[in-house]
Amino acid sequence: MTIQAGDRLPEVPLQRIRNGVETVDTGALFEDRKVVLFAVPGAFTPTCSEKHLPGFVAHFDQFRAKGVEVACMSVNDPFVMQAWGQSQHVPDDLMMLADGNGQFTRALGLEMDASAYGMGTRSKRFALYAEDGVVKQIFVEAPGEFRVSSAEHVLSQLP
Repeated sequence: MTIQAGDRLPEVPLQRIRNGVETVDTGALFEDRKVVLFAVPGAFTPTCSEKHLPGFVAHFDQFRAKGVEVACMSVNDPFVMQAWGQSQHVPDDLMMLADGNGQFTRALGLEMDASAYGMGTRSKRFALYAEDGVVKQIFVEAPGEFRVSSAEHVLSQLP
């Protein structure tokens, strides 16, 4: 079942690179903070690299001014996420999270089968806003769409 507003985010380990590969538990990651998490089907893919991540980079300061942290996630390994973040000039405080095995994506009920494109199981394109680990708003794109999970749309919906 797909996660809904009012649901607590599942506790699953994700990875990121800071001083080496770091495993972070989603419970601790979202606890006591406001976070926008957006997910992309794949790092370095066209819409993800040309629109989705760049929008959050461009509006990063506006999210921070609202007291909201920003995290980007993909079903990729942490080395790919780090390289993608560097290539996109992602600010240090924008978290680049790897869900390499898709465990968190499946726990959210937001996985998709991209086998037809040689990509296996990936995340649907979505964004969610959570406070203290509880989903307040969720924006899931229809297949092939890019509208409701954009930085501009999510920013316009924040309290």
